[in-house]
Amino acid sequence: MSNIQEVQDEIVSEFEILGDDKESTIYYIMELGAGLEDFPDNERIEENTIKGCQSKVWLIAEEKGGKVHFQADSNTDITKGLISLLLRVLNYQSPEQIINAKLDFVERIGMGSIIGSQRSNGFASMIKQIKLYALAFQARQNV
Repeated sequence: MSNIQEVQDEIVSEFEILGDDKESTIYYIMELGAGLEDFPDNERIEENTIKGCQSKVWLIAEEKGGKVHFQADSNTDITKGLISLLLRVLNYQSPEQIINAKLDFVERIGMGSIIGSQRSNGFASMIKQIKLYALAFQARQNV
């Protein structure tokens, strides 16, 4: 299992290949979203939506063997791609690694200029929700 920084470096390398071609970059992000594992229909409920996102984003998490497994989906392709990037970096990591993760790939690939401020706020909400799940699992481990 790759560590968080290695995965971020891989993502940055992939985006560097696209250069400054914004259209290709957005298409690539949408393509990544298509690779998300199927999200259970019965989990598409209000409690699993991420607040602060313009689009509908559902996120669930479970702990398996000290690692957190996330599943997510969205009703828009670009947002699906964005959450897929986060899951690629943070899935199957320990709660502590997730909480302490410095997600520098976001700046390194110039995400803000790609997705605009509204989506950037939603992206920040996704990160916050993922870290909240990790905090909850960490608290359970420390009981």
